[in-house]
Amino acid sequence: MSTFRGRFAPSPTGRMHLGNIRSALLGWLQARAANGRFLLRIEDLDRARCRPQYVDDLMQDLRWLGLDWDETPLVQSQRDDLYREALATLEQQDLVYPCFCTRAEIARAVSAPHGLSEEGPRYPGTCAHLTSAQIAERAKTRAPAIRFRARPGEVHFIDALMGPYAQDVDAVVGDFVVRRNDGVASYQLAVVVDDAASDITHVLRGDDLLSSTPRQLQLYDALAKRAPDFLHVPLVHGEDGKRLAKREGAFALAELRERGVAPERVLGLLAAWSGLGDGTPRTLDELLRAFSIEALPRSPVVVQEAVLLEALDLR
Repeated sequence: MSTFRGRFAPSPTGRMHLGNIRSALLGWLQARAANGRFLLRIEDLDRARCRPQYVDDLMQDLRWLGLDWDETPLVQSQRDDLYREALATLEQQDLVYPCFCTRAEIARAVSAPHGLSEEGPRYPGTCAHLTSAQIAERAKTRAPAIRFRARPGEVHFIDALMGPYAQDVDAVVGDFVVRRNDGVASYQLAVVVDDAASDITHVLRGDDLLSSTPRQLQLYDALAKRAPDFLHVPLVHGEDGKRLAKREGAFALAELRERGVAPERVLGLLAAWSGLGDGTPRTLDELLRAFSIEALPRSPVVVQEAVLLEALDLR
């Protein structure tokens, strides 16, 4: 039996689009080509935007394309106890601390753009060395987030597609949030805890998350967990340069089903975006035989709407 364990971890904040489902397809192909396991995890920590209906919809989308999964799907909103245990482990090592700063305060405190991440400007360490008395006083008026003390020096890893990658987390991001001020675990912590708990050996995801990986590797090390191998796939963009899944009017899988598009046409289109076909209809078996990491593109895929409509027979 293979020990390969991959996963697809969507956030149910809307209907699944072609860009989302491409990552699911490639993760499924990678796992099945290795005779491994493919898991599904629902990343619903954004309680304000996630909806149960979207979970039902995405499962229906996956089944429509023939993408099955092994084991019972994990649901992050049901796993708070595990995240609290991980935070306690980090606290015992003095690797986390409460932070009372707002994003606006951080932006004002940073006089030069030392680095940018999806969290905004590099955190300057304003709350890193507060006394117990200072923490107690500030906690009277504001609930704190919890930040991880980033280790200085470059974090190196080899991406299975993009090759060697390095980032000095301390210099680029600074100490980063592992629990939000509403008490919910951050993406960075939750993904590490869940992948470790599920014994995930291989993570395939979009390259918009490439820069997050060094932070996650620091957390794996701090929690004494084995990190998986990573493969980051360049995203699909529209002609306007925006990510396909984020564009207004991008095609949702449910819409394509409703319009009578055959799943083989969708698979053929996704294959063309992934170096696995020419855009003509394909079956999963055909794609499984064609799958190889070497075939995957190493730069963003730009999609012309006219070509998209033709491939889906929606002209």
